[in-house]
Amino acid sequence: MYRARTRDIEVIVEPYYLEEQSSPEDNRYVWGYHIVIENHSPLAVRLTYRYWHITDQSGLVDEVEGPGVVGEQPRLQPGDTYEYSSGCPLDTPSGVMFGRYRMETDEGEVFDVKIPAFSLDSPGLLRVLN
Repeated sequence: MYRARTRDIEVIVEPYYLEEQSSPEDNRYVWGYHIVIENHSPLAVRLTYRYWHITDQSGLVDEVEGPGVVGEQPRLQPGDTYEYSSGCPLDTPSGVMFGRYRMETDEGEVFDVKIPAFSLDSPGLLRVLN
């Protein structure tokens, strides 16, 4: 699992390879990821916007942005947790993702929360460490 905490908002990511949706012979590799957002702050916040920076094994970058997540703009009271799952296809057997969520307090203050960088690796992928 990967974790990041910004202004007492914690984002936890658990990626997983979706073998049944992938087709390596066609250069199609698909991952799912499960996100948990925990509000440890004393303020209620609404997730209004998301930004993803996705880099595949060959260095190709894709940026995805838009309102909310999975069609929602969840509001988290202090102590609340919000969870969702989504996915990411790549043309290469590995990659990395990171991003940010834009949050807004009830008082109208807007700030960004970091989504930690996480690795997308196909099972059995031979990795060489430097």
